[in-house]
Formats: sequence, structure tokens, C-alpha cells
Amino acid sequence: MERCHLVNEILTFQRALPSAGFALKLTGEPFASDTELSRVQTLEGYEILDSAAEKAYDDIARLAAYICGTPISVISFIDHSRQWIKSRFSSGVFAEKMLSLPRNTALCDIALLQPEQLILVPDMLQDPRFAGDSLILGPAKLRFCGAMPLVSPGGAVLGLLSVMDRRSRTLSGDQTSALETLGRQVMELLEMRRTVIGLSMANARLGQQNLTDALTGVPNRRAYDQKLAEEISRTRRTGTALSLLIVDVDMFKQYNDTFGHPAGDTALQSVARVLLSSLRPYDFLARYGGEEFAIILPSTDIADALVVAERVRRLVADSEFPHRKFTVSVGVARLAADGDHKALVQAADNGLYRAKTSGRNKVVVGSSEMRVQ
Repeated sequence: MERCHLVNEILTFQRALPSAGFALKLTGEPFASDTELSRVQTLEGYEILDSAAEKAYDDIARLAAYICGTPISVISFIDHSRQWIKSRFSSGVFAEKMLSLPRNTALCDIALLQPEQLILVPDMLQDPRFAGDSLILGPAKLRFCGAMPLVSPGGAVLGLLSVMDRRSRTLSGDQTSALETLGRQVMELLEMRRTVIGLSMANARLGQQNLTDALTGVPNRRAYDQKLAEEISRTRRTGTALSLLIVDVDMFKQYNDTFGHPAGDTALQSVARVLLSSLRPYDFLARYGGEEFAIILPSTDIADALVVAERVRRLVADSEFPHRKFTVSVGVARLAADGDHKALVQAADNGLYRAKTSGRNKVVVGSSEMRVQ
């Protein structure tokens, strides 16, 4: 087992239900379960629980112990079933004994009841609130505790910045002010952490939007280009097959002219859903442009690609759409051993051209040779 003075060792204090003396609010009313749920959800939003060591928190813990003249300082967060130690500083005999220090139920309960007040307990042995508490009965035999609750802007108690000692004592006015200041610094670190998390999530959503077609909800041309490049690279490494389908909705301009562009948009959305329903989990559908869709078929030779293409064509033809039925023409191509991105797309496009010029509602295998106009 590692020594306790190693920074940010994950110590778990099992959190019992609030003690009988502190299971009530100051009004005498019991804690509401939805209040506790909301508090824990707020804590989880900071993604601090079980996080890796961070020097900024370690520095604050060390500084708190130094300013307050105590051998122990702890930054902890109160989960629904534990008090998790993010950072701590300890010295002397406490280095070996903090490993067995259990969760201080009374201290956490006081913080939950009085979130805006710094907690000072000169002698826990003489304080009835700590009667029978394992913090003072445990191996460390702690007597003094000073703790600043860590409170979110919305008023949720997230945890504590605590300083502790084995002897009975108190803090001076300057030490009390410093502990309050350091508690606020911990909250500043947490708020910066939440800001970074929010920015990361926003960037992820923006990135997803940049790769998604706004109308149909399927990947867009940029996503298709990226995926095709990835699959061609993978095919080159593994020697597996790769096929491509280009699907065009037949007579779509006529549909738009007859029923209007809003109806056309709705129809394209319906076509995209039908196409998705016809594919295997590892196939990749994207809107290629206008009324055209591209389907990338990894690890698929030309024979299997024709099966998929025919299934796509038949399912669209058998489906119901607003105002009238639709059909699609499909061009099919397989990446040649010496072929590249351009040749693959050219072959599928040529197959699509032949399918449309030979009557539509067909599946045609194309080649990379230039088509005859």
C-alpha cells in the first residue's frame, strides 16, 4: 500500500446516512431526496470525482496546512456514497495513519446544513456533535478541525477544504480569512474546469454539425470525404475489398417543380431514412449533394455490393413517400488494386450515369473509363 504522503492518492471514505443529530435541516425538516440528487448531479457536472492528480489542488492543500499551522489538510468532495479525496497534505505520524481514516459523517453533515459558514471545531472530543465519531476515535485521534465548504454558484455543497490537528486548538482571524480565501480558490479552479468542459462539449457539437447534413441528418460531403479516405487507407493496409455506391433519386427536379421545395425537402428526409434502414451497421451513408447519396461499403467486394445496391433500390421503390412514390438509380464500383479515390468515384459515377440513361430505377456497375456523353 502506498504511503499517505504521496499526492492525490484516491482515498474513499464510505459515507453513511447522516447522523441522527444532523439528519434535519435547521428548520427541523428532513433533507429532501431530490435536493441531494440535485447536489450530486451538480458535483458530477464538474467531472472532478476520480480525476487524476493536479498540482494546483495539491498546492492549495499544502498552503492551507502551512498557513493554518496544521499537520493535515484535505480537499475532498462529497459524493452520494463517499467522501473522495482530491488532494491532501500530511506530515509526521499522520503519513501512515490517514490511510485508515474513515469518512467524517458529522463534518460533512454540518457542511451540508451550513454551507456558507466556515466550520471551526476547537475540540471534537468535547463537542457533542462528534460523539462516537470515528474521526476522533480512529488511529489518528484528531481533535481540531477547520473546514471551508466548497459551494457552487448555485448553492450546492460540493466538498470541503479542511485542516486538522491532533491537539485541541483554534485559528487566528488571519488564518480563518486565509482558509476562506483558499476555499474560494478551489472553487475558481472548479469553475475553470467546468468552463473547459463546456467549451469541449460545444466544440464537439460544432464538429458534429460540421460533419452532418442539416436537412437529412446523415453525414455530409465533408464527412464522406474523410470516411472514404480512411477506408481507402485501411484497404491498402489490410488488402480487403472496398466498394462505393452513388444513389440518385429519379425525377426529383420534376417532383420539386410540381409540389414545391418544402415538399422536396421532406421527401429527401424520408429517402435518407429508407436508405439508412437498408444498410448494414458498418456501412456509411452520406448526402453526396442535391438528391444524390453516397454509400461506402467497407470489406465488400463487387458481388456483395450489388446485393446491397439492389436491396437499396428495391426498398426505395416499395416505400411510400408524400404525394408519390420514388425510385433511385445506383452506380456501383469497387476500388481497384491500383486505383485511387478519384478512380473509384469516377467508376461509381459512370455506373450511375448509365443507370439513368438506360431507363432509371436500375443498378449498374461502372468503370473508371470516361463515359460517352
